[in-house]
Amino acid sequence: MAASEQRLSLNGAIDGFRLKMAETDIGKPAPAAAPPRPSVLSLNINSKSALYAAYMPLLRNGGIFIPTTRGYSIGDDVFMLLSLMDDPAKLPIAGTVVWITPAGAQNSKAQGIGVQFKSDESGAEARRRIESLLGGVMQSGRPTHTI
Repeated sequence: MAASEQRLSLNGAIDGFRLKMAETDIGKPAPAAAPPRPSVLSLNINSKSALYAAYMPLLRNGGIFIPTTRGYSIGDDVFMLLSLMDDPAKLPIAGTVVWITPAGAQNSKAQGIGVQFKSDESGAEARRRIESLLGGVMQSGRPTHTI
């Protein structure tokens, strides 16, 4: 086989490969990766002062600060079981990480994450329960874990 014939054959194989790739990949969305499962956290708040320090009323739908050393990123989904004071029932709440306080933060703030409640019934119920427990304390100017 002459050198020019070998080159033609090689180019044809390369072109055939590109054509095949174009037919199978271009214009088609990439296969969807399975979304990561939300992290499950359990939080027990035993006093009104601890609830005040953890609650994040300025977030749409409300939210809560969860002390943790585990690494999270903004936008991570979490699922929490929240126990409030003397109530034995745990509130199941879905949320999204919207705040991160790293280790060694200014003013000796606790390391952890702020989780915004989802705009569903579980988030609305958590917000109602927390705000009814806090009552007028929500207007306090005392510092919290976040602001």
